[in-house]
Formats: sequence, structure tokens, C-alpha cells
Amino acid sequence: MNTTVFQGLQQAIQAGQPVAWTALVETRGSTPQKAGAMMLVYPDGSQSGTLGGGCVEAEVKRRALRLLDDGQTELLSFQLDDNYGWDDGLICGGRMKMLVDPVRPGSDVSYFQKLNQMITTGSACTEAIIVDPVKVPGCQAADRYLLSSSGELIAARPSGPLPAEVLEHLRDVITRPRPYVEQGISFLPFLQRCRLIIVGAGHVGQKVASLATEADFDVWVVDDREEYCNPDRIPQAKRLIVGPIDTALSGLEIDSNTYCLIVTRGHNHDEEALYHLAETSARYVGMIGSRRKIKLIFDDLLAEGISREALARVHAPLGLEIGSQTVPEIAISIVAELIAHRNLGTSPAHLRVPSVLEEGLYERDGD
Repeated sequence: MNTTVFQGLQQAIQAGQPVAWTALVETRGSTPQKAGAMMLVYPDGSQSGTLGGGCVEAEVKRRALRLLDDGQTELLSFQLDDNYGWDDGLICGGRMKMLVDPVRPGSDVSYFQKLNQMITTGSACTEAIIVDPVKVPGCQAADRYLLSSSGELIAARPSGPLPAEVLEHLRDVITRPRPYVEQGISFLPFLQRCRLIIVGAGHVGQKVASLATEADFDVWVVDDREEYCNPDRIPQAKRLIVGPIDTALSGLEIDSNTYCLIVTRGHNHDEEALYHLAETSARYVGMIGSRRKIKLIFDDLLAEGISREALARVHAPLGLEIGSQTVPEIAISIVAELIAHRNLGTSPAHLRVPSVLEEGLYERDGD
């Protein structure tokens, strides 16, 4: 999700500046971008976000500037053939349908304000856009409906009742669906942002915080050193918690939408953090380190009463196997695993590093 587009939209509304909201609402075949891509077009021709670049984007901008003048909303269709794509090598036969919705001073912007509120707070919602009104009686092309995670109508543009067909084909955002089209309706889910708690504000933790923020995680960082855990070093963090590891993690809000990483500076701090995190309801707990270190920590925690089942859920060693050597490479491997787990429910088996439990370093209960 491109949060800069929503920030730009809110700024334009507050400044009374006209701007055209454009979004890719339907694709078929091979296309340079998939449904859900967004772009703002300003009166001077500048933009925020992208719909894939090339001839198609240039044509959308041209049409958006014209529609800004007359205030009309329109759906644009493009076939990636000789007309759109030759200069950019995009002759792949795909089709793209774009929504262009001008926002002008004095017009009703309540829909955009509600949408921006949901996105900036990280709340799950779904936008339903009519792309084939023949299949949805009583609607017009480009009618928009914003629905909460429970399927309640939050806003409509233009205002009006929610068509029964929208609820009939609405998918639960808890299942993290991708954009889809059903019964002439384009559904664009905005998934609830996951919280990422990074225990350790050293070089790896700092880099992971930066990358994970760009990947739409809400980052919290925990460390006992204020000289490392501060806004100057980690400006992206939503929350910085400075204090002893056990105190900081005790009672911290952790639920099934929380990811936890342990990347502290030492064995004892890692063990202390895992003791507090292993048996929580976190969706993901990962710990960096060598297999030897991880085995020693697991041995200690088993002796302290942490269950084998809880430790079996821990991703350790941490990160995808991409031959990482440097801090940026290690951070990339970690964030890639987080994204895969968030979007797919697991890490890619062919890239995942087997945990020490999977490698048989521990006997089964009773053996």
C-alpha cells in the first residue's frame, strides 16, 4: 500500500488543491501493475504514486488533467497491444481498467476523508467499485463503496444505499484476500497493518525497522539503551520503549496481529526476550543467531518450563536463506520472511532456514 498517496490526498484536501485520484481497479492477463495500484495527478502534471509507468500512465495523466477541469469521474480501459506498450515493450496482451476520480475544492470529500482515516489508522476495510453496472442494477460505473472489516457501509461516493451484490461477494479481510472482481464489482481490500515489535535497537534492528516500515508494518522497538533506542536513530518507529528487557516486555500488548523479532546484542538478552515472547499469542516470533546459540537458549527455556510446542513456533535462525552477509542483506532477508509470512501464512519452504527443532536437535517427549 502506498501510504504517500493517502498523505498527499489529505494534504491536497486540506489545502483546497484540486487533485485527481486514479486507481487500477481491474487487470486481466499480463500487466505491469496489478489491481490496487494508486496515483494522484496534480494540476501541474506532477504525480504521487504510480500505475505502472509507460504509455498507459501517461495517457491516464492526460485524461485525469482533462477530467479535473470538468469534475467528471470516469473508468478508462486499456489493451496492452500496439496502441499501448510498443515503446515500452509491454505488448503482452493484458488489459487494465483505471478509475479516475477528480477531487475539487468545494466538492464533497467525505468519502476520501473516511478512506484516509481508515488507512492512516491501519484499520482493515474494503473498497468496492462498480466496473460493470449492467451486472449491478441501480448503480453507475465508478460508484464507490467503503466497507468496514465487518461489512458495514462506512461511506459511498456518490452517497446511496449499499447494493446487495457487494455484500454477496465481499470476502473477509481476515483471510488477507488480494484485489478481485466479482459480478461487475472490483474489490480492493486494505488489510489491517501488523505490529512489529523489534527487541534490540542495534544495527540490524535499526535497518529492519526502516525496511519494515516501508513494507507497511507498524514498528515498535525495545532496548535498554537510550543512545540506541531514540527518534534520531529510528525515526520510523511508532513507539520506542527504553528499559530492562523483562520489564519492557512484561504486559506489552501482543495479539494475533503482532510480529516479534529478537535481535539483541547478546545471548542473555535474547534468552530473556524469548522467555517473555515464546508463549504469547503473537502471530510470529523470530530470533537471530547461530544454531549453537539457539540450541543453548532453547535448552535453558525448556528447563525453565517453556513448552516445546511454543519453541517449535519460533523462527530461529531468522530470515530467508539468501546468502546474507552484510547488515542490509540480513535485514532484507528478515523483512522478506516477515512479508512472506504475513501475505502467505508461511515462509517459502525452499528459502526458509530449518529451525533447530526441525533438524532433530531435540528428542521427542518421552524419548
